[in-house]
Amino acid sequence: MAEQNRVVDLSVPSAARMYDWLLGGSNNFEVDQEACEMLLEVAPTSREIALINRRFLQRVVHVLAHEHGIRQFIDFGSGLPTQRNVHQIAQEVDSEARVVYIDNDPVVLALGQSLLDENDNTTILPVDMTDTQRIFAHKDLNRLIDFSEPVAALFVSVLHCLPDSAGPKQLVERVIDRLAPGSFVVVCQLVSDDPQVRDDVTELMRAQTHDNWGRVREKADVEEMFANLVALEPGLVDVSDWRPDSELHQRQRSIEWTEYGGLGMVPPQR
Repeated sequence: MAEQNRVVDLSVPSAARMYDWLLGGSNNFEVDQEACEMLLEVAPTSREIALINRRFLQRVVHVLAHEHGIRQFIDFGSGLPTQRNVHQIAQEVDSEARVVYIDNDPVVLALGQSLLDENDNTTILPVDMTDTQRIFAHKDLNRLIDFSEPVAALFVSVLHCLPDSAGPKQLVERVIDRLAPGSFVVVCQLVSDDPQVRDDVTELMRAQTHDNWGRVREKADVEEMFANLVALEPGLVDVSDWRPDSELHQRQRSIEWTEYGGLGMVPPQR
């Protein structure tokens, strides 16, 4: 972990720690909790969306491992470890499944590394997820991932953290270009049909995190990210409706905003 030297500023909320609090986790601080309370005033279903998103991640990883035989996963902007992480779900299907997490948040790195130290088939790279040149050259990535075989690349509830200037669509395209045919890409992010919700949440997150946070986007923005992929059934949807594992699953009750996306396959001809 010598590459990690960022200092944790506990006076500024972190999007990763805010997400952890919304999920009911304990790896967060008062400043994160206060920011979440403000977010809930603007978007009251924020906690619900966080839980729905996490369940989607767990379902889609199981589907990839169990139904499509994927044994290699790269999780971009993985966030703080919580219950049933990607490697735990994939390794329930095959103990030899390999997972690389990518995140540059110092708290994520510290907690993630402690979780993964005893698992030889997982690692976390302390790299900005947009720095694909560095990511794909990284020795630990290449130790675990064989790019001649299918890989699943995960961008789950993270691209809205990137401003347009960081090129979230271009990031997905660069990753697709590195993947073998038959690989998969998972993309979902926060969207809203209401311009006021998009503006209010974006303004709040940028102000609270003191960062050039991205924005709540529109469905069309997510659909553009699938231009070079074959979307698998049920297509691009509110992820609470993506292959629910029970008729009693939790559906999104509010239309103020949703987590929108799905699963795409890298086609043989590109």
